[in-house]
Amino acid sequence: MTMLDDRTTAAAWPAAYPQGYAVVDVETTGLARDDRIVSAAVYRLDAQGNVEDHWYSLVNPERDPGPVWIHGLTSDMLEGAPLFGDIAHEFAHRLDGRVLVAHNAVFDWSMIAREYARAEHLAPVRQRLCTIALSKELSLPLPNHKLESLAAHFGVVQRHAHNALDDARVLAEVFRPSLHTAAERGVRLPLLECRPLTEWSAAPSAPRIGRQASGSSYRPNGWRPSRKRSPCPYPNPGRYEADKQLKQGMRVAFSGDTSIERELLEDRAVEAGLHVATSVSRLTSLLVTNDPDAPTSKTLRARSYGTPIIDEAAFTQLLRDVAPAEE
Repeated sequence: MTMLDDRTTAAAWPAAYPQGYAVVDVETTGLARDDRIVSAAVYRLDAQGNVEDHWYSLVNPERDPGPVWIHGLTSDMLEGAPLFGDIAHEFAHRLDGRVLVAHNAVFDWSMIAREYARAEHLAPVRQRLCTIALSKELSLPLPNHKLESLAAHFGVVQRHAHNALDDARVLAEVFRPSLHTAAERGVRLPLLECRPLTEWSAAPSAPRIGRQASGSSYRPNGWRPSRKRSPCPYPNPGRYEADKQLKQGMRVAFSGDTSIERELLEDRAVEAGLHVATSVSRLTSLLVTNDPDAPTSKTLRARSYGTPIIDEAAFTQLLRDVAPAEE
């Protein structure tokens, strides 16, 4: 045990901290709304971040596995794997009553929530904690917010990047000292509510691999989670200026199709301290669209108001380093 851990354990552990965590990593066929999980891993930790056990499973996505060059899982490897419905109960048992911890947690949570919706169940998760957000709260001196940088900071060896089990192990090992540092400093953990998907629509599925699930197949094209959010706590600093950082409090609107699902982009923006606007007005700081020439109401209004317009790729780059709100 390190000196940091000795001091933290000796001191009173923050009473408001959760009683247990489920450190999760999922590998997927892609980033879009209709993509699927191909493998999942969970490390269960106690209240102070000590590992209790771990679990891992391949998952047959019932479709092309997507970027094999990233996760290394081919159609042949996944053909005999269980369907998500087959592991849903065990996965839920691992998550139940715990805070879901992941690196870019909104993505992992979105993928998990959609898989449970397809299985016509709700994932037993009420809160999530993103290790990117926690590292920002702790002001860790990282060159970027990649998992490999966080691992290097804490001296954790990453043996097999983009393998769900090894990524979850690495994340569990870096989360424990992060948690103890937060406890020692009295930092409030950046916990966010997990809203389950409550609506879904049936539609023909994408081409499948291996065996098929019984009954109807479901795609998430018509699914919508509850989008009620707390008001942005920061004042609007005005319009975005080219080649500068986004600032917390800026009002951001989205228009048209995006390669990353809209809800995921919106949640990332909210977690960064931005205000997601449903329409464009004179107060809008920025419009994000991949088709700026499309004659949509939002793009037409943005042009009439002189609102800056950027594409999704530029926006996701800017999200990596959002300037804090002005005091």
